[in-house]
Amino acid sequence: MTDFKRITTPWSYSLAVEAGDFVFLGLHRGFGNDFTIQFHDAFSHLKKTLKEFNLTLADLIKVDVWLKNIEDVRVYEKLFRDYFEKDKYPARMGATTEFVDDDCLFMISGVAYQKDK
Repeated sequence: MTDFKRITTPWSYSLAVEAGDFVFLGLHRGFGNDFTIQFHDAFSHLKKTLKEFNLTLADLIKVDVWLKNIEDVRVYEKLFRDYFEKDKYPARMGATTEFVDDDCLFMISGVAYQKDK
């Protein structure tokens, strides 16, 4: 059995798992009263997780995002651009869904690459 570096949660998933040159990021959600607050809070948590591996948002190569409300896609697109250098965005897939937590409006997961490892 291979030992992987993991950032565990009290639930049945890890926030992140390091495997070779890659860090696989589990769901990161934000908290707050509206979509924008939750978006920024989720990115704050995502950056904190990446820092545990000495990585930044610039090391993300793929993200998956889920929105509760399709109406938030325009806000999401604008906010997303604020976190990445122009034309250096990760590959991305987005979808809408109903979340288990009724107050959740946004979640993100992804894959980061550790180029110096």
